[in-house]
Amino acid sequence: MPKLHSLELVPDDAGRAAVRALWDALRGAGLPSQADHTGASNQPHVTVVEAEDLPDAAIDVARARLRGMLPVTATARGLLLLGGEKVTVALGVDLDDDVVRRVLAVRVQVPDRAHRGWLPHVTLARRVPRADLTRALEVVGSPEIELRLTEVRRWDPDRGHVTTL
Repeated sequence: MPKLHSLELVPDDAGRAAVRALWDALRGAGLPSQADHTGASNQPHVTVVEAEDLPDAAIDVARARLRGMLPVTATARGLLLLGGEKVTVALGVDLDDDVVRRVLAVRVQVPDRAHRGWLPHVTLARRVPRADLTRALEVVGSPEIELRLTEVRRWDPDRGHVTTL
């Protein structure tokens, strides 16, 4: 599996704490959780784009179009189930149309992006066996979290390095 570089919108401390509380609840129930990922780069975020390489144009547009709009408030709510045999559990993220337009301006700069279209979300758990989904959904419940997105960061897996734009 190739290493994917990414640009991400990161919430403030309160937003990160609210998402981490859900991660901890899943972990406490013995279920897969993003809290299990111990890498220094792991924190709640909304991915803007992922690709094996991020062109300089994408970074430039992210600086110009995304960084200047921050902070921006979003709402994380509505559970998403993504995947096949094993499922990613995530919260959908509602954003203003202007934010979506700005994100799309960044994404079009990355022709080899990993995913077509954009589904803004915050991941709670990956690789959840289908047999555990009912329990995972009971643990998570139906949260509604206000996220104040305050920074744009770049993840470079080749260097193991996170940079705030």
